[in-house]
Amino acid sequence: MNFGKWQAWIRRAFWLALAVTLVMALLPNPPTMRATDKVQHMAAFAALTSLAALGFPSLRLRVIFVWMAALGLAIEVLQMIPMLHRNAEASDWLADCAATAATLLLCGALRMLLCRRQP
Repeated sequence: MNFGKWQAWIRRAFWLALAVTLVMALLPNPPTMRATDKVQHMAAFAALTSLAALGFPSLRLRVIFVWMAALGLAIEVLQMIPMLHRNAEASDWLADCAATAATLLLCGALRMLLCRRQP
């Protein structure tokens, strides 16, 4: 099966995951989870980054990094709104960026392997 047929579904999954991430990040009282705050941040941004890299393969990985870093920063800035009763933390943004960078390193290696295999 051609990977191009899957791209539309992966892009839909990206937009859905982005919406869920934003809702969870901006809910005044999000549901409690067993994972720590940093693990939740890193998991969300690793998933978003993977979906972005797979769904939008023509984007350079550094562009994806900039967009994901901007998203993480925007979330932290929005969490400063008093009525949300959330705490903005620079360490959350750094966790987002670290997860994005690690995921993009893996995606970059995968892209290089796939490009070598194509005739």
